[in-house]
Amino acid sequence: MENRQTKTPIDVLGEVYETMYERAVEGIHKAEELSAPILHELIEEAKEEEVKLEKISREEGDKLAEWLKQDVHEVAHFLSKEGAEAKDWLGFEANALKSVALDKVLSTVDETKLKMLALKSEIKHRLHPRTGEIIGAGTLVCDECGEKLHFHKAGKIPPCPKCHGTSFHRGH
Repeated sequence: MENRQTKTPIDVLGEVYETMYERAVEGIHKAEELSAPILHELIEEAKEEEVKLEKISREEGDKLAEWLKQDVHEVAHFLSKEGAEAKDWLGFEANALKSVALDKVLSTVDETKLKMLALKSEIKHRLHPRTGEIIGAGTLVCDECGEKLHFHKAGKIPPCPKCHGTSFHRGH
């Protein structure tokens, strides 16, 4: 068993993010109807469980829930496009994933539900994730210089290693 004391706070946040993701996906699979409000409720329930278990603070939970909602809506919006595939959204081959949660979503979620979610979404899509935020697996592109940052699991967005920029967008 892994020693929790050797994990950094960012590692813990990344793990909790993925746990919240898994719980929300389980709820999506059980939902008879899917809409943005239902998804938000599932993510909020997952957040409350993690806060209740004292894995994260309320403030951390609120941030993670917001970032998770944004990531889920980004993938749903992307996959709703004609011919779009998960590997295109990730920006690398899905077999390189270290994220059990995202792998589960991409391999088992009903694409029709994702398309419905994208069409019904009342959320503003996050266009520019920033340094310091936690993001799920995928590729970010620096808005300043175009450098690509690949995330194989949830993690904190660092400044751009090339130009130290702090604003990014999803890319492939």
